Amino acid sequence: ANVGLPALAQAFSAPFPQVQWIVLAYLLAITVCVVGAGRLGDQWGRKRLLLAGIAVFTLGSALCGLAPTLALLIAARAVQGAGAAVMMALSMAFVGDILPKHRTGSAMGLLGTMSAVGTALGPTLGGVLIAALGWRFLFLANLPLGLLGIILVARFLPADRARTSGAGFDVAGTMLLGVTLAAYALAMTLGRGQFGALNIALLLAAVAGVALFLRVETRVPAPLVRLAMLRERGLGAGLAMNALVSTVMMATLVVGPFYLTQALGLGAATAGLVMSVGPLISAVCGVPAGRLVDRLGAARIARLGLAAMVLGAALLA
Repeated sequence: ANVGLPALAQAFSAPFPQVQWIVLAYLLAITVCVVGAGRLGDQWGRKRLLLAGIAVFTLGSALCGLAPTLALLIAARAVQGAGAAVMMALSMAFVGDILPKHRTGSAMGLLGTMSAVGTALGPTLGGVLIAALGWRFLFLANLPLGLLGIILVARFLPADRARTSGAGFDVAGTMLLGVTLAAYALAMTLGRGQFGALNIALLLAAVAGVALFLRVETRVPAPLVRLAMLRERGLGAGLAMNALVSTVMMATLVVGPFYLTQALGLGAATAGLVMSVGPLISAVCGVPAGRLVDRLGAARIARLGLAAMVLGAALLA
């Protein structure tokens, strides 16, 4: 969808602050739902929930492709994101279920490679679909893929083991997280680049939401985020690193297509090819990186990867 943003802005006669919500709605839904998806998978059964997640993602894709207005497209993207959150959380959880510990690094490397292959194919395929068939096929192309995913999961993943019901679900924390992230995203996108009183109010609301979320998480019996875990130095640093890396990547993926098509004058298909270069390199490096983690440890390989990202960001600037 990222490479289609310029075409979607033109199709709906919408400015960038509005059209970027096509990406933001998807990411917000993933962020709010991904932790809860892991918890529900433990309670209801991972295979069952993964099948439901793929079905929701496929339904969301259909709604996106049929959306008559930008507002409905954004809402459909949120549905798509909720399904994607389940798929992301449970695909990683299955690695721990199916494989022995000494193969975890290689398995995660392979999972990262397949994710990168998809990310590399997405802009290229998206550019071709826009040029040949129009923006709606960006989303309708997911329908046969979703059906294939459901068939593969049903056929090949192991059946759910009997699980205890465990603690309840943190509804309050999930809702607070969603409202807080939405307030922050609105604060940073409303006003056509001008940061006024409404933006400041929304930003203050987001800060208050973070404080309230932290308070709720210390009091509920089954918190969405166990705050004590964040005090572990390695885990806290790893999560911070992951957030920063994702910020750099998503900023590039959202702004990049506009720069390529409007500043450099490239067509949608060519811009898609250019946007695929980074994910393609990630796909090539994923499996070797996973094997190196198994041999040399995660810290060394993480430092090497971060150094490469710093160099890449400097070259982009």
